[in-house]
Amino acid sequence: MRLEKFKRPVDKLLAGFTVTVMAMLVVCVVWQVFSRYVLSQPSTMTDEVARFSMIWVGLLGAAYATGKRRHLSIDLFVSNLQGAPKLINQLFVDLCVLLFAGSAMVWGGLTLVTKVYSTGQVSPAMQLPMAYVYVVLPLSGLIISYYCVLYILETLLDSLSPVPTLAPSEENI
Repeated sequence: MRLEKFKRPVDKLLAGFTVTVMAMLVVCVVWQVFSRYVLSQPSTMTDEVARFSMIWVGLLGAAYATGKRRHLSIDLFVSNLQGAPKLINQLFVDLCVLLFAGSAMVWGGLTLVTKVYSTGQVSPAMQLPMAYVYVVLPLSGLIISYYCVLYILETLLDSLSPVPTLAPSEENI
């Protein structure tokens, strides 16, 4: 990929942060089980942290999967395409994902975060503003949009570059 230098730093940052949040989720769940069954006093805070971590891991993991082109797709028809139809299909898919991420996740997510922040809604156990929990929606939408723009540019660059021809070998001369 020609644009790998723009993609790689985001991949590394996103992977590191998602792994950290996942580790926090595992620690919270283990502590929750231990405190509930061994200490007979379940921790309400770790239950909430685990729930919010799951939201963050799911959405950031979706962004990471999009960046690796491992997002859910049905490629039965597409795997048989070659040349221009394949490029057109790839552009169409990337534009659809970009449209969804930009409208539903970024714009809708920012609207949600703004409304929740203005109402002052807080979580029950930790009294954390819920806007902090929901900010992952526009954040992951921005990351997905970034990846889609890179992939659209890459597809356009591929369509404009000439197809390399193989040089004849000495055996065929």
